Amino acid sequence: MADAHQKNHDYHIVDPSPWPVIGAIGALTMALGGIGYMRYLNNDVFPLLGVNLANPWLFYIGLVIVLYTMYAWWSDTIKEAYAGDHTRVVSLHLRYGMIMFIASEVMFFVAWFWAFFDASLFAGEAQQYMRAEYTGGQWPPKGLEVLDPLHLPLYNTVILLLSGTTVTWAHHSLLHGDRKGLVWGLVLTVALGVLFSSVQAYEYAHAPFAFKESIYGATFFMATGFHGFHVLIGTIFLTVCLFRALKGHFTPEQHFGFEAAAWYWHFVDVVWLFLFFCVYVWASWGAPIAHL
Repeated sequence: MADAHQKNHDYHIVDPSPWPVIGAIGALTMALGGIGYMRYLNNDVFPLLGVNLANPWLFYIGLVIVLYTMYAWWSDTIKEAYAGDHTRVVSLHLRYGMIMFIASEVMFFVAWFWAFFDASLFAGEAQQYMRAEYTGGQWPPKGLEVLDPLHLPLYNTVILLLSGTTVTWAHHSLLHGDRKGLVWGLVLTVALGVLFSSVQAYEYAHAPFAFKESIYGATFFMATGFHGFHVLIGTIFLTVCLFRALKGHFTPEQHFGFEAAAWYWHFVDVVWLFLFFCVYVWASWGAPIAHL
């Protein structure tokens, strides 16, 4: 009778999990809380079922639920991998899932680039819908000082390219069974990710334009800001991989968790190159430079 229930396939049937339901509750709470937060900031009300939800707390409660769900769910996935449940078939499908996720992220950034190029290439047409001082019919907007692309942006470009090299070193070290190279490669990659975020924070703090002053500032901060957020997520991703590497979770034969993090980091690198050449270099051509 026991043999009848024995697993004879390469698929992993997951155990019943509470995290999809809890995650959905957290996401709904965070969405309603986000609306209430914005109403609160505008001194407005958000009545729902007789309760005024215009306050900042509901959003943060939902955020905590979502973050804990992510931590717990991914912890379960790591435990499954460590237990040997990620067979070749399961690992292949995980790779398909990661590829689809990165493809969705590409389309996410396409939206920001679309907004940027629509405003920059058709600055004259944009005049019909915006105040005259926003663009002056040119790009960058008339009288606006921009960041020097050959200063901090170039420095950050070098940092990210170096981080792509170090994460590749870590990957090759893993494939060749060099645990020391894997750990040091991840340490350097995480350090470079933190350095990139620190430089970008300094750049934002000293930028000569603000988010709401012009469409240039809006498109600049939305595109580069979301990229910076992805760098932060990637840094956390690689930090988790570093701790797992120290515990000996990865082997040359099975290391999808690290591979997914490396793919994500290379994606972040490529997006930054487009941002650097389009938003920083091309879009600032001929404009007055603000020297930080």
